[in-house]
Amino acid sequence: SSVQDEAVDKSKFKECNQIAFYRRQKLLQSGKSSYRALLDSVTLSDDNVKFHIIHEDNKILLQVEICEIEGNIFRLKINEAAPLRARYEVPDVLIREPTTQRLSISHKEAGILMLKSVNEEYQLQVTANPFHIELQFKDEIVLSMNSNGLLYFEHLQPPPSDRKTTAENKEKAASDSSKGKQEDLGLWQEKFDSFLDIKAHGPSSVGVDFSLHGFEHVYGIPQHTETLLLKNTSDGDAYRLYNLDIFGHKIHDKIGIYGSVPFLLAHKPNRTSGIFWLNSSETLVDISTKAAAEHVPSRSTAETAKQRVVPRTDVRWMSEKFQRLDIILKGINTIIFIHTFFLGTQALPPLFSLGYHQCRWNYEDEQDVKAVDAGFDEHDIPYDVIWLDIEHTDGKRYFTWDKKKFQNPKRMQELLRKKKRKLVVIVDPHIKVDPKYALYSQGKDKGYFVKDRNGQDFEGICWPGSSCYLDFTNPEVRKWYADQFAFKTYKGSTDILFVWNDMNEPSVFRGAELTMQKDAVHYSSWEHREVHNLYGFYQQMATADGLIKRSLGKERPFVLTRSFFAGSQKYGAVWTGDNKAEWEYLKISIPMLLTLSIAGISFCGADVGGFIGDPEPELLVRWYQAGAYQPFFRGHSNMESKRREPWLFGEKNTQIIREAVRERYLLLPYLYTLFYRAHTAAEPVMRPLWIEFPEKIDTFSVENEYMLGNALLVHPVTEREAESVSVLLPGSEEVWYDFRKFTRMEAAGTLKIPVTLENIPVFQRGGTVIPLKTRAGKSTEWMIDISYELHVALDTEGCAKGELYLDDGHSFQYLHEKQFLHRKFTFQKQVLSSRCTDEKGQYHTTCVFEQVIILGLGQQPMSVTTHSKDGKEKEVVFTYDTKTSALKLEQLALSVVADWEIHIK
Repeated sequence: SSVQDEAVDKSKFKECNQIAFYRRQKLLQSGKSSYRALLDSVTLSDDNVKFHIIHEDNKILLQVEICEIEGNIFRLKINEAAPLRARYEVPDVLIREPTTQRLSISHKEAGILMLKSVNEEYQLQVTANPFHIELQFKDEIVLSMNSNGLLYFEHLQPPPSDRKTTAENKEKAASDSSKGKQEDLGLWQEKFDSFLDIKAHGPSSVGVDFSLHGFEHVYGIPQHTETLLLKNTSDGDAYRLYNLDIFGHKIHDKIGIYGSVPFLLAHKPNRTSGIFWLNSSETLVDISTKAAAEHVPSRSTAETAKQRVVPRTDVRWMSEKFQRLDIILKGINTIIFIHTFFLGTQALPPLFSLGYHQCRWNYEDEQDVKAVDAGFDEHDIPYDVIWLDIEHTDGKRYFTWDKKKFQNPKRMQELLRKKKRKLVVIVDPHIKVDPKYALYSQGKDKGYFVKDRNGQDFEGICWPGSSCYLDFTNPEVRKWYADQFAFKTYKGSTDILFVWNDMNEPSVFRGAELTMQKDAVHYSSWEHREVHNLYGFYQQMATADGLIKRSLGKERPFVLTRSFFAGSQKYGAVWTGDNKAEWEYLKISIPMLLTLSIAGISFCGADVGGFIGDPEPELLVRWYQAGAYQPFFRGHSNMESKRREPWLFGEKNTQIIREAVRERYLLLPYLYTLFYRAHTAAEPVMRPLWIEFPEKIDTFSVENEYMLGNALLVHPVTEREAESVSVLLPGSEEVWYDFRKFTRMEAAGTLKIPVTLENIPVFQRGGTVIPLKTRAGKSTEWMIDISYELHVALDTEGCAKGELYLDDGHSFQYLHEKQFLHRKFTFQKQVLSSRCTDEKGQYHTTCVFEQVIILGLGQQPMSVTTHSKDGKEKEVVFTYDTKTSALKLEQLALSVVADWEIHIK
């Protein structure tokens, strides 16, 4: 849900030029570096290299610290050598302080310091005047910092004796003589609309530029309603990272919406580089891609030393608060694994949460829930979870129930449990101001709410009316909040109830930009401006912790959040917020989800059908077909929308939606295995084509299709009344098969594929094996004992491989008691084998592989036999389709847990 009448008005949100620190940086730092490195101050230890840089005008010293971390990752930290007060350092986002490797000084001369990496192919060159750093790989510059001279620090100053005259500020006086203009710089206070933001500690913004050499394709920095490939920005139109509640957010707009991940990556054939900017205050990012003449370092041969033209992308980061500057740079190889090292990987979701979710603002009462649940069975559509929005509570008091509409929530949950289904309820961060409401009175007594600048509890308007906001940045508040989910405390809750955190940007209806005042005060006296982008991250962390604690650490949580930060993947799922029931929103959802995925948040989805408005039946059908092949699959609609349960659009549409949802359920073994890969190896579930085809330039800007894992290519239909779509099947050496018909595609490249309303194009890549269930059940839990099948798609060499990960689907026993199963399938030399990939796994299932389909088998076999580990051989019933070259093996009954082989003669 979101604020409706208030948020549509775009003037409620700032343009970049209305942001004071952006104006200051643009005005005061336009390209001549003000810093010089003092190379005599260099100290070298096992952990890092440190030296000072000095501002040429104000003579303030900054300390630079560089360290190397395994995996060709470099970390750069900058802080004032003698700050007036401590700077905020983002806690809790990095999962560990990574192990550093020793850098050595390979060369030092007047004005230049060369640092050599443990992997000797990497070097860092520090140039003293003007100060800049280059990261080199084999004498080629990969990335440089401050090469455009835009390094900018606002050092902490004591407040001026008279707030109105800040002319002593040297930089400001130099840049501006007129009093009006001085006010414009917003140093100690800043006005927007009718709001006044008082800056108790004055200006302290930071800005740095980076150049990515040889790169013209950059990605990342969600969340924006924008293309996958980041665009060049112009003055006043930077990408903004500032979590905001924007109802019906405009398409192709660089304003920040609900979440922020300050992580940008650049890709070219054979190389991916990235920059992670660890800062939770408001951040703006300028991007400029151009072809530029550059010198190759003089140590190269005479031939390569000639000037040459290579593309280059310049990225300028600007943040309102100089939090000890902490930047993580990755040289070569794929950057996504930065999440394994630093931010933590995607939490392994409970299996039910990969099923279909049915949501609406609002399902009215227990009877409504019962009727909708029965409707899915009556129309034979699988689903796992029904959701309750804000109206289920007693007057928008979270952790309560409306006593008239939900008189017996436990009985309602028992009915759902019998159907092997779950319930999700909404729990927002704002707490109704009401002394009779236990959560409010306890929070107030304990001092757990965010304060305003005068030390009183901050009050803002949200769904319940006047509300206070829990200070989730305080670990004690998070622990207390987690305890609210205990079954004895949260009356009417059971172990099939899971949680949705909404409005946690935080949304404040009559606040500046519909959020909290930046001068509000949090735990340890930090201002809201320092921690704004972390607020939702912390609520989801506390909620997930609460669900784990209520099960005494045994059960995996499921928590969906609207607001997020880097690392939110450790706590659950994210969705794209208040989209509209329009074709353009279906289309933009694909790049939005791909951007989230490469930023580490694999468990993501968009509201199927669009939250706002009423989708025409064709759009709804197309959205179900797309959502079925995306990580988080939930239908959701707004209070103003007409009811849109999937059987309300005529029998033909019901049948097509049923088929799309069933396809999702058949695919769950593959999808769950992909989530296991995301959890253990940080591989995204939904991938831009270029991640699988890093050498193929024609894939670098594709955003209308994507890979689901490494095996499936999905091309949603996003145009009304489409009769065909243009699909890129990458790689001339690749083989592709129609996922449903099993036919081999004539050729790779761009193909015109005819489409009907019945389904969307999905292709299996040659060389892969996909595990599926043989039929769908009413929900995931009904399907535990249903048998499996394998789809084996052969590549040009006649080979294929794949895997299956299996556990109980709900507990942490896979982690603590090795209750899992991990199988690997290989097809080569006409033999398909199943082997155990991890002997530690001890999960047992009686399930069997009932059938195997082999695609692209050149000729009809004479015989097919299975061979078990104990040497038993058995003839197999098979059919071979000469038109499609597909071989179907049936009635196999091969154990999922055992090693076996299938021989084809």
